[in-house]
Amino acid sequence: MMTKDEFLALYEKYMSGQCTDAEKKQLETYRDEMLLADDGWDDEDASEAEVRVRIWQRLNQSRKVVSIKKYKIYKSRWLQVAAVLLLTSLIGVIFIPAKKKQGTDNENLTGVIHPKPIVPGTNKAYLTLANGTNIVLDDAKNGALANQSDVKVTKTGNGVVVYEFNKQTRDQNENTLPDINTITTPRGGQYQVVLGDGSHVWLNAASSIRFPQAFNGPQRLVEISGEAYFEVAKDKSHPFIVQANGTKVRVYGTHFNINAYPNDNNVTTTLLEGSVQVSNNGQQVMLVPGEQGVSIKSGGAIKVSKADLQQAIAWKNGYFIFHDLSIVEVMKQVSRWYDVDIEYQDENVKNNEFGGAISRYKSITELLDNMQLTRSIHYKIEGRRVIIMK
Repeated sequence: MMTKDEFLALYEKYMSGQCTDAEKKQLETYRDEMLLADDGWDDEDASEAEVRVRIWQRLNQSRKVVSIKKYKIYKSRWLQVAAVLLLTSLIGVIFIPAKKKQGTDNENLTGVIHPKPIVPGTNKAYLTLANGTNIVLDDAKNGALANQSDVKVTKTGNGVVVYEFNKQTRDQNENTLPDINTITTPRGGQYQVVLGDGSHVWLNAASSIRFPQAFNGPQRLVEISGEAYFEVAKDKSHPFIVQANGTKVRVYGTHFNINAYPNDNNVTTTLLEGSVQVSNNGQQVMLVPGEQGVSIKSGGAIKVSKADLQQAIAWKNGYFIFHDLSIVEVMKQVSRWYDVDIEYQDENVKNNEFGGAISRYKSITELLDNMQLTRSIHYKIEGRRVIIMK
């Protein structure tokens, strides 16, 4: 049975329109079993509408956000940080009218058309087929996207593309060059793809994956840029290899996360299940579950350490989780997910570190307000630019 917090997060995701079909089914399965407060669902004859109203009421009552605490003050484990109930409706009253008034005045004075509102990311990406055809996946309807002799590409739900191919053709076509497809997420986007071998890949914002339409050789090779979480289908005779900014990860069937954004110097591989081999510039290491390997693009030894699993895959689960993370790293995530630019007015601000957790589907102001509560930073938003101040 899922926990109350997991249910609340899933239901909030559902209300924001982010749930996949599988998650909607999971939500429906557990809706009558969940204990959202101190009591359960006593009325088994309640209608669907009544149940939804009750869930939403309990959600509003139970929803909590762990406050963002300054690291230098709270250096102990982040889970020991006291939770703070945020009065989200009050925050809206404070900030929203001010911004609307400011926007109206600016428009009257300058006639400038302001950028679209800053909202959390959604399921959106671009699929580029081997023949050069581009498909905007957030606009594409469910159903077949492409259908060739041995490959079928289908959009099955909210943010999921599935590749299916005739497995009998793999051995016959081992000597032919595969057709390469690419899925790219913009800033403010995320997407999922099920590859032809059954492997499931989640793409974070500002990321891409290049992969063959069908795996028809002795190995399953893909290439990523940005961040991706993999659940690789087991196939010992055809190893799965991920290339990312000079780092190569070799697996046979496992769950792991790779963070390899082009503007970062490191490539971080975090292993949750199975085993992987990480290699870079002649160096290689084996990881076991709970470990992460950090390779430097310029070379050198691959550093292996205990992984912070919660923080590493928080994005996949719909959260920001910061465990003693520098504000620079925090704002990189914010920039990609909300599609904003970051400016620092004081370089000393970059020395601050934060810990806490918040849903990725909250407004950007709610996240920044929590950080501002530490009194270590202030911020203002101009268009699509977030300015961080002392």
